[in-house]
Amino acid sequence: MMTTSEKISKEIEKLPPNPFVFEVLALASKQRTNAKKIEVLKEYEHDSLKAIFIWNFDETVISVLPEGDVPFFGDNDMKTSTMSERIEDAIKQMNGSSLGALDQRYSTIRKEYTKLYNFVKGGNDSLNGIRRENIFVNLLEGLHPLEAEILCLCKDKKLQTRYKIIKDIVSEAYPDITWGNRS
Repeated sequence: MMTTSEKISKEIEKLPPNPFVFEVLALASKQRTNAKKIEVLKEYEHDSLKAIFIWNFDETVISVLPEGDVPFFGDNDMKTSTMSERIEDAIKQMNGSSLGALDQRYSTIRKEYTKLYNFVKGGNDSLNGIRRENIFVNLLEGLHPLEAEILCLCKDKKLQTRYKIIKDIVSEAYPDITWGNRS
């Protein structure tokens, strides 16, 4: 039988080294207390996490991508679908068996986050809209489906609809983030 102190100090599961961003967000999201969510975010701190949180939660970061679902054109059949449909299909094919960062078929937000400036106002204003959207779709296609979903959510500032993480938690976990004055 567990003692009260054992129940209270229940250990948070460990992720593999260099986890996908979706793994960190999912682990933080399933914690019952804000303190535990903050603990997870601190343990797996990385600039890529901060970048997506800034894109999502900072009101002065303005996405220059069209709002809503991202169109996707299949390679072989030229069937038009949406990125959300493609993500759902890929997740179903995984059968819940992602190996996380060990899954080498995909790139990660951790590796690609330095390209995110292309998709916000003031980042790379020399890109025309079509070129920017093509770069975004190509980036999404190379990412793990759950990583791609995060970027789609961030561009519309809807990350908190999928993960139970709010700006206050992020601010406490990462006090070095300065909010505002970005665009």
